[in-house]
Amino acid sequence: MTATEGTPPLPAHVPVAVVGGGQAGLSISWHLVQRGIEHVVLERDTVGHEWADARWDSFCLVTPNWQCQLPGWPYAGDDPDGFMLREEIVEYVRGYAASFGPPVHEGVAVTRLAADPAGGYRLTTSAGELTADQVVLAVGGYHLPVVPPWAGALPAGVVQLHSQQYRNPEQLPDGDVLVVGSGQSGAQIAEDLHLTGRRVHLAVGGAPRIARRYRGRDVVAWLHDMGHYEMPIEQHRDGEAARTGTNHYVTGRGGGRDIDLRQFALEGMQLYGPLTGVRDGVLTFAPELAANLDHADRVSENCKDLVDAHIERAGLDAPTEPRYTPVWTPSVEPTALPVDRVAAVVWAIGFRADWSWVHVPVFDGAGRPAHARGVTAAPGLYLLGLPWLHTWGSGRFSGVARDAEFLADRITELTGARGGLAAASAAPMA
Repeated sequence: MTATEGTPPLPAHVPVAVVGGGQAGLSISWHLVQRGIEHVVLERDTVGHEWADARWDSFCLVTPNWQCQLPGWPYAGDDPDGFMLREEIVEYVRGYAASFGPPVHEGVAVTRLAADPAGGYRLTTSAGELTADQVVLAVGGYHLPVVPPWAGALPAGVVQLHSQQYRNPEQLPDGDVLVVGSGQSGAQIAEDLHLTGRRVHLAVGGAPRIARRYRGRDVVAWLHDMGHYEMPIEQHRDGEAARTGTNHYVTGRGGGRDIDLRQFALEGMQLYGPLTGVRDGVLTFAPELAANLDHADRVSENCKDLVDAHIERAGLDAPTEPRYTPVWTPSVEPTALPVDRVAAVVWAIGFRADWSWVHVPVFDGAGRPAHARGVTAAPGLYLLGLPWLHTWGSGRFSGVARDAEFLADRITELTGARGGLAAASAAPMA
């Protein structure tokens, strides 16, 4: 439903307002519907639009389909060990919304959230204002695409796209393409270009990698059995820093496989260390390529160590296989690339959060919302869908259901407490 296609106008007041109509917002809505709690879901675009409009054509999940476990909507297809393509993900999310009819108002952007003097919160939206007793911010943490400030120093003839805008190789002009960043998006986009025969230059950062399969199973399945997706952030060795870490690069493309940047280099892809800037018509790179490749391999091999230990500890019968041996190492550290050799640049260096519209004092010294499992210090204000909100699965299809249920319980408790107080205040004095 949209604000212009039959959706009722926004109410002046609602017990609960959910900001964001992606999988997180839909998950909390499902729980609120089950509890009979009146609410609205405010979605600035359309349900599923991030999957439909901000992913490239060959995009697919990097985690197996069986991990898609939205509340009341587990994956029910015939390929649980496969990896849904972009169109299938959109169908999964939109099918979820259709399955229970959440009160979604599409095309409604929330531009300001502040405490209401009368209690609760006031939301300013593109469709007017409303107040709510409780608010769930289910907008994720990837709001503004990151592009370095000196990107404007590149010649006007060089086409520049953020990974959010990339769709396919045909979108770019003929010639060499520089992909900046080797996280999930950068590594997969570099592969997408490479497979079509494009000459690719890849600036490799410090992102870790992980094997797709090991000892007869998908590594995700091993990690699931080992409880890694259930581990709360308080038990993570990096603590709060895990929330800003880079995801491991791997792919579900072609049924799922490793992404081995060293193999790409053997096949002609030019690898560099991190891009540091442009000067006098030359792009410059830090001499950190070998170190970054070694780090990524080390993380992958450390994960295999954990799997080996789990198999031995549990006495499992699993096939053995040789460990990874680097197929290529850089003989030199390339640190320069003339700009005139590059026809296009794809920036795949991530996003930054934008909470400037939230005027409630719930932020830490770094400007990040402070919370305990999504519950902020402001009564009735919650977060949902952030990476490592509670566990590794919190920002994924696999873990958002658990987080949504936890917050729905808190919302229900506060709703009951406020209702009891209101009833008590309205009762006549004895």
